[in-house]
Amino acid sequence: MTCWRRIALFLALISFVNALHFYLDSNEKRCFIEELPSETVVEGAYRALEWDEKTQTYTNHTELGIQVDVVEIHTGDQVVKSRGPSEGRFTFTSHDAGDHSICLSTNYTAGWFSNSHIRLYLDIIVGSTKPDVEHDRTHVSQMVTRLRDLNIRLEEIRREQQYQREREAAFRDLSESTNSKAVWYIVAQITVLIITCAWQLRHLRKFFADRKT
Repeated sequence: MTCWRRIALFLALISFVNALHFYLDSNEKRCFIEELPSETVVEGAYRALEWDEKTQTYTNHTELGIQVDVVEIHTGDQVVKSRGPSEGRFTFTSHDAGDHSICLSTNYTAGWFSNSHIRLYLDIIVGSTKPDVEHDRTHVSQMVTRLRDLNIRLEEIRREQQYQREREAAFRDLSESTNSKAVWYIVAQITVLIITCAWQLRHLRKFFADRKT
Protein backbone atom coordinates (compact mmCIF):
# COMPACT_ATOMS: atom_id res chain seq x y z
CA MET A 1 0.00 0.00 0.00
CA THR A 2 1.47 3.33 -1.08
CA CYS A 3 1.76 6.34 1.18
CA TRP A 4 -1.03 8.21 -0.64
CA ARG A 5 -3.40 5.26 -0.35
CA ARG A 6 -2.72 5.10 3.38
CA ILE A 7 -3.46 8.80 3.67
CA ALA A 8 -6.71 8.42 1.72
CA LEU A 9 -7.72 5.50 3.92
CA PHE A 10 -6.87 7.51 7.04
CA LEU A 11 -8.94 10.46 5.81
CA ALA A 12 -11.82 8.13 5.01
CA LEU A 13 -11.69 6.71 8.51
CA ILE A 14 -11.55 10.03 10.34
CA SER A 15 -14.26 11.66 8.22
CA PHE A 16 -17.85 10.86 9.02
CA VAL A 17 -21.22 12.34 8.11
CA ASN A 18 -24.24 13.08 10.28
CA ALA A 19 -27.34 13.36 8.06
CA LEU A 20 -30.73 14.06 9.60
CA HIS A 21 -33.88 16.09 9.26
CA PHE A 22 -36.06 17.63 11.95
CA TYR A 23 -38.99 20.00 12.45
CA LEU A 24 -39.09 23.35 14.17
CA ASP A 25 -41.40 26.32 14.47
CA SER A 26 -40.60 29.86 13.37
CA ASN A 27 -39.68 30.99 16.87
CA GLU A 28 -37.67 27.88 17.76
CA LYS A 29 -33.93 27.23 17.79
CA ARG A 30 -32.56 23.72 17.48
CA CYS A 31 -29.03 22.94 18.73
CA PHE A 32 -26.75 19.94 18.35
CA ILE A 33 -23.56 19.07 20.20
CA GLU A 34 -20.51 17.79 18.32
CA GLU A 35 -17.36 16.69 20.14
CA LEU A 36 -14.47 17.67 17.90
CA PRO A 37 -10.69 17.34 18.04
CA SER A 38 -8.65 20.47 17.59
CA GLU A 39 -7.92 21.76 14.07
CA THR A 40 -10.77 19.73 12.55
CA VAL A 41 -12.66 20.94 9.48
CA VAL A 42 -16.46 20.71 9.75
CA GLU A 43 -18.73 21.25 6.76
CA GLY A 44 -22.49 21.65 7.08
CA ALA A 45 -25.22 21.72 4.45
CA TYR A 46 -28.86 22.54 5.19
CA ARG A 47 -32.12 22.82 3.29
CA ALA A 48 -35.28 24.25 4.86
CA LEU A 49 -38.84 23.70 3.63
CA GLU A 50 -41.89 25.55 4.94
CA TRP A 51 -45.34 24.03 5.38
CA ASP A 52 -47.83 25.37 2.85
CA GLU A 53 -51.44 25.20 3.96
CA LYS A 54 -52.75 25.52 0.42
CA THR A 55 -50.85 22.59 -1.05
CA GLN A 56 -50.57 20.72 2.26
CA THR A 57 -46.89 20.03 1.55
CA TYR A 58 -43.51 21.34 2.57
CA THR A 59 -42.24 23.67 -0.13
CA ASN A 60 -39.35 26.05 -0.70
CA HIS A 61 -40.07 29.69 0.20
CA THR A 62 -37.74 32.44 -0.96
CA GLU A 63 -38.46 34.57 2.12
CA LEU A 64 -37.33 31.85 4.47
CA GLY A 65 -33.79 32.25 5.82
CA ILE A 66 -31.67 30.21 8.22
CA GLN A 67 -29.49 31.53 11.02
CA VAL A 68 -26.44 29.34 11.91
CA ASP A 69 -24.59 29.82 15.19
CA VAL A 70 -21.64 27.66 16.25
CA VAL A 71 -20.15 28.12 19.71
CA GLU A 72 -17.22 26.39 21.39
CA ILE A 73 -18.88 25.40 24.65
CA HIS A 74 -15.85 25.28 26.92
CA THR A 75 -14.50 28.73 26.01
CA GLY A 76 -17.76 30.33 24.83
CA ASP A 77 -16.08 31.53 21.60
CA GLN A 78 -18.40 32.25 18.66
CA VAL A 79 -17.03 30.18 15.77
CA VAL A 80 -19.79 30.78 13.21
CA LYS A 81 -22.58 33.38 13.08
CA SER A 82 -24.17 33.55 9.65
CA ARG A 83 -27.55 34.10 8.07
CA GLY A 84 -28.31 32.62 4.70
CA PRO A 85 -31.15 31.54 2.41
CA SER A 86 -33.32 28.50 2.92
CA GLU A 87 -30.62 26.31 1.39
CA GLY A 88 -26.93 26.82 2.01
CA ARG A 89 -23.69 25.64 3.52
CA PHE A 90 -21.35 26.60 6.34
CA THR A 91 -17.78 25.62 7.16
CA PHE A 92 -15.59 26.10 10.21
CA THR A 93 -12.44 24.76 11.79
CA SER A 94 -12.32 23.82 15.46
CA HIS A 95 -9.43 25.59 17.16
CA ASP A 96 -9.82 23.81 20.50
CA ALA A 97 -10.78 20.22 21.23
CA GLY A 98 -14.11 19.75 22.96
CA ASP A 99 -17.86 20.09 22.52
CA HIS A 100 -19.21 22.53 19.94
CA SER A 101 -22.83 23.71 19.87
CA ILE A 102 -24.33 23.98 16.36
CA CYS A 103 -27.63 25.88 16.45
CA LEU A 104 -30.06 26.61 13.61
CA SER A 105 -33.10 28.89 13.60
CA THR A 106 -35.23 30.75 11.07
CA ASN A 107 -35.33 34.46 10.34
CA TYR A 108 -39.07 34.49 11.07
CA THR A 109 -40.38 35.98 14.30
CA ALA A 110 -43.19 34.63 16.42
CA GLY A 111 -45.23 37.80 16.00
CA TRP A 112 -45.69 37.55 12.25
CA PHE A 113 -45.23 33.87 11.47
CA SER A 114 -46.25 32.12 14.66
CA ASN A 115 -47.92 29.28 12.73
CA SER A 116 -44.98 28.57 10.39
CA HIS A 117 -43.65 25.03 10.55
CA ILE A 118 -40.29 24.19 9.07
CA ARG A 119 -38.75 20.90 7.97
CA LEU A 120 -34.99 21.27 7.97
CA TYR A 121 -32.52 18.83 6.43
CA LEU A 122 -29.00 18.97 7.84
CA ASP A 123 -25.79 17.18 6.84
CA ILE A 124 -22.74 17.64 9.07
CA ILE A 125 -19.44 16.34 7.70
CA VAL A 126 -16.65 16.08 10.27
CA GLY A 127 -13.25 15.93 8.62
CA SER A 128 -12.33 17.39 5.29
CA THR A 129 -13.87 15.44 2.39
CA LYS A 130 -11.90 17.45 -0.17
CA PRO A 131 -8.36 17.51 1.15
CA ASP A 132 -5.90 20.02 -0.17
CA VAL A 133 -3.41 17.94 -2.12
CA GLU A 134 -0.62 20.49 -1.77
CA HIS A 135 -1.31 20.77 1.95
CA ASP A 136 -1.28 16.97 2.23
CA ARG A 137 2.01 16.76 0.35
CA THR A 138 3.52 19.40 2.62
CA HIS A 139 2.13 17.58 5.67
CA VAL A 140 3.51 14.25 4.42
CA SER A 141 6.90 15.85 3.75
CA GLN A 142 6.91 17.24 7.27
CA MET A 143 5.98 13.82 8.64
CA VAL A 144 8.76 12.17 6.61
CA THR A 145 11.23 14.75 7.89
CA ARG A 146 10.10 14.24 11.46
CA LEU A 147 10.33 10.46 11.09
CA ARG A 148 13.82 10.80 9.63
CA ASP A 149 14.87 13.08 12.50
CA LEU A 150 13.29 10.65 14.95
CA ASN A 151 15.19 7.71 13.43
CA ILE A 152 18.44 9.68 13.62
CA ARG A 153 17.72 10.56 17.24
CA LEU A 154 16.91 6.92 18.05
CA GLU A 155 20.16 5.83 16.38
CA GLU A 156 22.07 8.38 18.48
CA ILE A 157 20.36 7.10 21.62
CA ARG A 158 21.18 3.52 20.64
CA ARG A 159 24.86 4.44 20.13
CA GLU A 160 24.90 6.32 23.44
CA GLN A 161 23.41 3.29 25.21
CA GLN A 162 25.97 1.01 23.54
CA TYR A 163 28.77 3.36 24.63
CA GLN A 164 27.43 3.40 28.19
CA ARG A 165 27.27 -0.42 28.21
CA GLU A 166 30.87 -0.58 26.98
CA ARG A 167 31.94 1.89 29.68
CA GLU A 168 30.09 -0.12 32.32
CA ALA A 169 31.77 -3.32 31.10
CA ALA A 170 35.20 -1.64 31.15
CA PHE A 171 34.54 -0.25 34.63
CA ARG A 172 33.39 -3.67 35.83
CA ASP A 173 36.53 -5.32 34.42
CA LEU A 174 38.68 -2.61 36.01
CA SER A 175 36.90 -3.06 39.35
CA GLU A 176 37.35 -6.83 39.22
CA SER A 177 41.02 -6.40 38.30
CA THR A 178 41.53 -3.86 41.10
CA ASN A 179 39.77 -6.11 43.61
CA SER A 180 41.87 -9.06 42.47
CA LYS A 181 45.08 -7.04 42.81
CA ALA A 182 43.97 -5.78 46.23
CA VAL A 183 43.39 -9.37 47.38
CA TRP A 184 46.81 -10.48 46.16
CA TYR A 185 48.38 -7.41 47.79
CA ILE A 186 46.77 -8.29 51.12
CA VAL A 187 47.89 -11.91 50.74
CA ALA A 188 51.43 -10.72 50.01
CA GLN A 189 51.38 -8.41 53.05
CA ILE A 190 50.17 -11.24 55.27
CA THR A 191 52.86 -13.54 53.87
CA VAL A 192 55.60 -10.95 54.46
CA LEU A 193 54.25 -10.36 57.97
CA ILE A 194 54.26 -14.06 58.77
CA ILE A 195 57.80 -14.47 57.43
CA THR A 196 58.95 -11.42 59.41
CA CYS A 197 57.34 -12.71 62.61
CA ALA A 198 58.91 -16.16 62.10
CA TRP A 199 62.33 -14.64 61.50
CA GLN A 200 62.04 -12.44 64.59
CA LEU A 201 60.96 -15.41 66.73
CA ARG A 202 63.84 -17.49 65.46
CA HIS A 203 66.24 -14.61 66.04
CA LEU A 204 64.95 -14.05 69.61
CA ARG A 205 65.13 -17.78 70.39
CA LYS A 206 68.73 -17.87 69.22
CA PHE A 207 69.52 -14.70 71.17
CA PHE A 208 68.20 -16.10 74.48
CA ALA A 209 69.90 -19.42 73.85
CA ASP A 210 73.23 -17.64 73.45
CA ARG A 211 72.64 -15.66 76.68
CA LYS A 212 72.08 -18.85 78.68
CA THR A 213 75.25 -20.33 77.52
